Amino acid sequence: MPLTNFHSDTENAVHKMLYGRVKLEQATALLHFSKKGIVQQLMHNLKYRGHEDIGQLLGEWLGEELKTLDGYSNIDVVIPVPLHKQKLKLRGFNQVDKFGIALAEALQVDFNDTVLIKTTHTKTQVFKDRMKRNSNETTNFKVINGGALENKHILIVDDIITTGATIEDCANRLLEINNIKLSLATMSITD
Repeated sequence: MPLTNFHSDTENAVHKMLYGRVKLEQATALLHFSKKGIVQQLMHNLKYRGHEDIGQLLGEWLGEELKTLDGYSNIDVVIPVPLHKQKLKLRGFNQVDKFGIALAEALQVDFNDTVLIKTTHTKTQVFKDRMKRNSNETTNFKVINGGALENKHILIVDDIITTGATIEDCANRLLEINNIKLSLATMSITD
């Protein structure tokens, strides 16, 4: 497996991609994603063939590593990047949930999939290039009952980070909550 080993490096590719866009305490991705590679096959099986166990396995794997690191010891809650309700109904599950639940269990913190919602139904970005993915300037997310997260350290989780646009949008909504810290963990990052 093409491991990144980013979680022990504070100047990693995830931090660099989001530098100046989102202030993150910690940021990591477990695997390197490349076209036609094994990680692409894993992500495809997870998202489109319903193999949710892949997300759980990757969450358990990364969780075992993160729980030993000081930078992740003060996480209070894990929040997945949400799917729009139409896509959730069509797919039947959010591919990030089991990953996030496994991370929350390893870190012994709460998992909350109700506070951040996706407000705009967008087409899949799988076939878009980086420029088209990054050009979406509309806000696609909304925070519900954010007061419960005041003064918390939030770990946002997603399946893959390509341009950082989705994470930036989620983070900007969450940063509207008083006195929070944000960190990020993804299953993979594109090369």
